[in-house]
Amino acid sequence: MGKQYGLIVDQERCIGCEACSVACRLENQGHGPYIRVETVSAEIKDKPSGIFPDLTLHFLPRLCQHCANPPCVEACPVEALNKRPDGPIVLIEDECTGCRACLDACPYEAISFNDETQKASKCDLCVNRLDQGLEPFCVTCCEGQALHFGNINDPKSEMARWIAEPGLFQLNPQAKTRPSVYYRPPKKPRPL
Repeated sequence: MGKQYGLIVDQERCIGCEACSVACRLENQGHGPYIRVETVSAEIKDKPSGIFPDLTLHFLPRLCQHCANPPCVEACPVEALNKRPDGPIVLIEDECTGCRACLDACPYEAISFNDETQKASKCDLCVNRLDQGLEPFCVTCCEGQALHFGNINDPKSEMARWIAEPGLFQLNPQAKTRPSVYYRPPKKPRPL
């Protein structure tokens, strides 16, 4: 198997600081952010869980899942979206016609529409940085060290070891897209 870049999001360590979102916007010259941090309960809902005063919440950073079977790439009629051999799904903005087919196809709502350019826009895992041997900027700037990046196909890597742990999950598994982003749920509730 070849190299497949991916991310592990450790919800235990995510403090909801939004440093990843700020980093994304900076790296993309004010566009984006292509990562958003949602406040969720342990059941992945949109509100804290529990009964006062025992309320708990967690944070769920959401971004492009850089799927092995990306429906957005298939949906693009002009081939403006491409999957690189090492995993990232890249949008070639000059080729995008703004038809929004990719937005409708993405089960993760990870593609946005830029009203200024009238084109789609999305996370590309900072491929310009990857090509220089650097990590995505959101990973570098994560204050809680909750974002981990690497080759998920390397059986000797920390990424592969974590992926083998019980309890890791991926978003929308029923979509059968085989995301390259894994989530490590918190071991204990975070009190409010």
